[in-house]
Amino acid sequence: MLAWLEQFLVRYPELALFLVIAAGYWIGSFKIGAFSLGPVTGALFAGLLVGQFAHVPVSAMTKSFLFLLFLFGIGYSVGPQFMLALKRDGLKPVLLAIVMCITGLVTSIVVGKILQLDAGFAAGLMSGALSQSAAMGTATDAINGLPLPEAARAQLVAHVAVADAVCYIFGYAGVILFCTTIVPMLLKIDLKAEALKLEQALGMDRAKPGLASAWRKFELRAYRLAEGAPLAGSSVAEAEARVAEHRLFIHRIRRAQGILEAKPNLILEPGDVIALSGPRQVIVELIGSRAEEIEDKELLDFAVTAVDVLLIDAKLAGMKLGEASEQEWARGLYLRSLSRGGQELPIAANVVLQRGDLLRIVGPEPIVNRAAAKIGAIVSPNPSIDFVVMGLAIFLGGLVGVLVTFPVGGIKLSLSTSVGTLLAGLLVGNLRTHYPLFGRIPDGAISLMTSLGLAAFVGLTGIHAGPVFVSALKEAGIGLLLGGAMVTLLPQIVGFCMGHFALRMNPILLLGALTGGQTVTAAMAAVQERSGSPVAVLGYTPAYPVANILLTTWGSIIVVVFGG
Repeated sequence: MLAWLEQFLVRYPELALFLVIAAGYWIGSFKIGAFSLGPVTGALFAGLLVGQFAHVPVSAMTKSFLFLLFLFGIGYSVGPQFMLALKRDGLKPVLLAIVMCITGLVTSIVVGKILQLDAGFAAGLMSGALSQSAAMGTATDAINGLPLPEAARAQLVAHVAVADAVCYIFGYAGVILFCTTIVPMLLKIDLKAEALKLEQALGMDRAKPGLASAWRKFELRAYRLAEGAPLAGSSVAEAEARVAEHRLFIHRIRRAQGILEAKPNLILEPGDVIALSGPRQVIVELIGSRAEEIEDKELLDFAVTAVDVLLIDAKLAGMKLGEASEQEWARGLYLRSLSRGGQELPIAANVVLQRGDLLRIVGPEPIVNRAAAKIGAIVSPNPSIDFVVMGLAIFLGGLVGVLVTFPVGGIKLSLSTSVGTLLAGLLVGNLRTHYPLFGRIPDGAISLMTSLGLAAFVGLTGIHAGPVFVSALKEAGIGLLLGGAMVTLLPQIVGFCMGHFALRMNPILLLGALTGGQTVTAAMAAVQERSGSPVAVLGYTPAYPVANILLTTWGSIIVVVFGG
């Protein structure tokens, strides 16, 4: 039976790849506390197991195709944040991320030289210890460009996978341990207390509904104003101003048998039936505890819609959320969610909006459409993919990567197709913030490109390395594991010292930046869990895209250093 299975996998390598992907996602789903391997590293281990069991042929073209799709997708998704991170007020996390990434690269080179590693082991040491599996791909691309015999290049590629597998577990778990346990101990702080202070500084209030919570609630009700009601005799503008912090709005009024639009200067009279939106408990407080709720279908029958809007307007970018909520066009509008780079941000008055943010707004259709025109552009759920832009961008990016060369010793090395494709994705993703209809690719398609593309590529790398895994591991020795731990922790230590002593960062934002500086999203989630607050994401989002691009690019650089 085993012999038949081995022959089957060798004969049908495409099915072996699907088996590795499925097994990788299954292995990666297991958690120990906040730690899990994740699907990509799970696919690497699954590929190593399958590769040891059967010598499955691996197509170089398939590997390259999958990896280029991943690189374009990751560049496309982080493009707006990467370009803007260098300009916006998140400069401290960005600077921290750059220093951490450079520290990680330098430490990897020093450790690799001390251990006398070849280009493959050194690249895998770096990708695993810094938990950046994408660097395996850029390193592989660079290795394939070295002027070496094919067998030597294949051995180096196998070494990348072996070293990554050895160093990844601590590279992932070490950041979680450092940020959730060691830093709070060094600073002698209570994470929950610090998070609460930061929330209060941002205008969030856990105790009672304020800007953050009220924007999330949207109820539309009709009430009759009785004699002596608090609102009787007030104008619409005055009535809304009584609880401005709760964003309560009067939309329409039934007076006698007619329906009036709620203009700001219109005076409310006893007997009016008013259509109100806002938190129900605030509505009752405003119009009186004995308010009579009316079932008036005609009064309440107006279109309400919810849309996702991409922030493009330069005047709105850099404005605090509380200031934006006071704009004339925001009357009657509610914010359901705010996300940046795929991460949801807390909704609070002092959170600063940035170009490329995605706002989910809800309200009457005319108000939403008017607000969307002020904010930027509506991102409608369009399932189509602009394959023309995607295909040309990858081709031209790869072409530039091949043509751009630089001398190293007596040879010329190219920028590589992988780095060129990554830059093309960055460019197209950034252009979308200026021209929303250009190069549109749905989020689901990007997710497939980035998750499946990288998992399949790494799985194929594992299959390729499987037959030599044991012998290569013996050759590397325990020094590889210890060296990887040093590469993981030194950037964290340098980042902590710089962020705390030089940049004077808020402890919670510092922790978010430390996790983003090594692209360990699970560590950010662990900080959020320990602090009982989502605010760490504000330090994570500026650091993550910068670190993601730099660490991916380091794969090529470290091969140049060790393979030159």
